[in-house]
Amino acid sequence: MSDISAIFKAYDIRGLVPEELDVRKARAIGWAFARLCMLEAPSRSGDSIVVCRDMRESGRELSKQFAEGAMAAGMSIRDAGMTSTDMAYFISGYLDLPAAMFTASHNPAAYNGIKLCYNGARPVGQDTGLLQLKEMAVHVMETGDDLAGPTGGTTRDSIDMLDSYADHILSFVDINVLRSMVVVADTANGMGGLVAPEVFSRLPFEYHILYPELDGSFPNHPADPIQEKNLSDLKRAVLDRGADIGLAFDGDADRVFLVDEKAQSISGSLTTALVAKSMLTKFPGATILYNIICSKVVPETISLMGGKPVRTRVGHSFIKKIMADTGAVFGGEHSGHYYFRDNYRADSGLIAALIVLELMSVSGQPLSELVKPLQRYNASGEINTVVDNPAQVVTEVANLLVGKGMDCDMTDGLTVDYATWWFNLRPSNTEPLLRLNVEASPEIDLEACIHEVKDLIEEVNYA
Repeated sequence: MSDISAIFKAYDIRGLVPEELDVRKARAIGWAFARLCMLEAPSRSGDSIVVCRDMRESGRELSKQFAEGAMAAGMSIRDAGMTSTDMAYFISGYLDLPAAMFTASHNPAAYNGIKLCYNGARPVGQDTGLLQLKEMAVHVMETGDDLAGPTGGTTRDSIDMLDSYADHILSFVDINVLRSMVVVADTANGMGGLVAPEVFSRLPFEYHILYPELDGSFPNHPADPIQEKNLSDLKRAVLDRGADIGLAFDGDADRVFLVDEKAQSISGSLTTALVAKSMLTKFPGATILYNIICSKVVPETISLMGGKPVRTRVGHSFIKKIMADTGAVFGGEHSGHYYFRDNYRADSGLIAALIVLELMSVSGQPLSELVKPLQRYNASGEINTVVDNPAQVVTEVANLLVGKGMDCDMTDGLTVDYATWWFNLRPSNTEPLLRLNVEASPEIDLEACIHEVKDLIEEVNYA
C-alpha cells in the first residue's frame, strides 16, 4: 500500500491511478470527507454530498467507491454524473451541499484526483480541513475501521443540473447587448465539450467546438492551455474561420485562455485585467483580488478604475477565503482561474469568457484592440523546472539574495522586485516542479533576467 498522504496537495487530492490513487483510498477518503462535513457542520449530520466526475474513465469507479465510503459514514449521495468543475461548485452552492469533484484538471490521462468543498461551495484546503481529512483517511486505511457497507437510512440518487447551471452562467452578462460574433472553443476532449455548447447555443454567436467528444485519454492534445503548444489547433481554427475570439479550456473546464482574432494568445493576467475593468464598471470601487504571479498591469488597472487591488497567494482555497473576508467581487489568477463573488466565490472560465465577449460587444472593438493598452510589460510565461527539492531550492535562492542585500517577499514562494523587472519562484502545489515567472519593462532584456534567475537556481541546486 503506497502512502495515502502523498496524494494530498495544498488544495486538492491528486495522483496516478492506481499506483497512488486507487478505489480503496477513494473509499477511505469518502468516509473521511463525510465525517469532516459532519464535524464542520454538526447540524447537517446525515445530510447529502454531491458527487461529480470528469470524463476520465477511472473516475467512474473511484467516485462510486468514494460514495460508498461516504454512505458508510452516514451521508447520502446526490450523484451529478459528469460535470465541469465549475458546475460542481455551482451545484454545491445552489443546493447548499458539500461536493466532491473527481478530476485531475490538466494532468495527463493516467492521473485522477478530487476537489472538495463544503456546502455553499466553501473551499476545503490546507487551512480549511484538508489536513484533518488526510489524518482521518490515513487512520481508516491503517485500521480498516468504519468501511463496512452503507449504514441504514442513507440514499443515493441522480441529479441533472446542466440546464440550471447554464441559466446561472448567463446571468452574469446582459444577453441583449451581445452582438453577433464567431467564437471557436477548443475543449480538448474535456468537460468543456459538455458545458460550452449548452451555454453558447443560447447566444447570438456562430460557435464552433474543437474536440467536443468527452474522452479522458485526450487523443488530440493535452488539455493544458497554459502551454502555448496546446493552442496551435485553436489558433489555426480562429484564422481559418475568421473568428472574433478563441477559447481554450482545460480538462475540467474551470480554466480558460483567450486567443484574439489575429490568433495571438492573451495571458491570464491580461484577461484578469479585462474582466476587472468590466466588474468595476458594474461595481464601482469594489475590491478585486489578483494572485502573486499576475502582471503588474492587473493592480495598476484596478487602481486606475477606482477599485481596491488585493494580492493573494496562488490557489483557489486561499483566494476563496480572502474573497469571503474582504467581500471582493472578483479575483483572477495568471493560470486562467477567475473567481466571482456571485458564483459562490468559485471560479468559472465560462463566466470570464462571456464577460470578455460582453466587453467586445459594448465597445465594438476587436479583442486585440481591447488588450493593447494593457500590454505594457514583457512576460516569460510559466517556466517549469524539475529539481530534487523545489521548496528547498526556493529557500536557498532566497537566502542567497538576502545575503546580497535584496528584499525577499516570501508570501508565496519567493518574489523579488528590482523595480524594472521582477520574478516569482515557487514550488508547484500540484506537481513536483519549480515554477518561475518573470516580468520586465519593455526597455529591459527579459531573456537576460530569466537567465539571471536560472543561474541562481543552478548555483544553489548544484552547490
